[in-house]
Amino acid sequence: MQRLRSLTQISSRERIGLYLTAMAAQWIIAGVVAWRAFARGFGLRALGIKAQSLPEVFVVGIAGAAMIAATHWFNLRRMGRTTNPAADRIKELASKIFPRSARETLIFCVLAVTAGICEEFLYRGFVFAAFRQAHFPVWVILASSSILFGLAHAYQGRGGVLGTLILGTVFGGIRILYDSLIPVIIWHTGIDIVAGVAGRMYLIDNK
Repeated sequence: MQRLRSLTQISSRERIGLYLTAMAAQWIIAGVVAWRAFARGFGLRALGIKAQSLPEVFVVGIAGAAMIAATHWFNLRRMGRTTNPAADRIKELASKIFPRSARETLIFCVLAVTAGICEEFLYRGFVFAAFRQAHFPVWVILASSSILFGLAHAYQGRGGVLGTLILGTVFGGIRILYDSLIPVIIWHTGIDIVAGVAGRMYLIDNK
């Protein structure tokens, strides 16, 4: 990300390369963690992959994703219209990483699905299961996973870390409430897709 910021312009090929690299890295990390988790005896239920009531968690996932995505959309639109200098850093980053064409947008959406599955599996699946096995209190598990999730987005700056930490706490609460990753995977994917589509409209084209 530091290298990307240092560049005046980024080509479509470089952006697509960034998306593909990120996807490959996330699937490899999630695959290795899943392999070791299953080898250590973690089951599907412990990792949040299996749900007691699939219809219920899908309804919660879709309804929640619609509300959060709409909120995120309007927030990006507001940010694109603001003249606050604090938004300049976000706009500058958006101009480097958000898609500019239909092809880039399609690949970005696949990246969004990848992030929704892999990141939720790592932070709300594996971390939750490992800390539960170690008999940590629920609040420690929730706080720890959210902090790790926030730090993983340090490239977005302090605001990005804080925002993802809060979002991670909400996601973690839903993970605990429904004992499933399915709702938060859908939420996470929806937020990332909106970021790419609305980010292009309001943070790049609107500059």
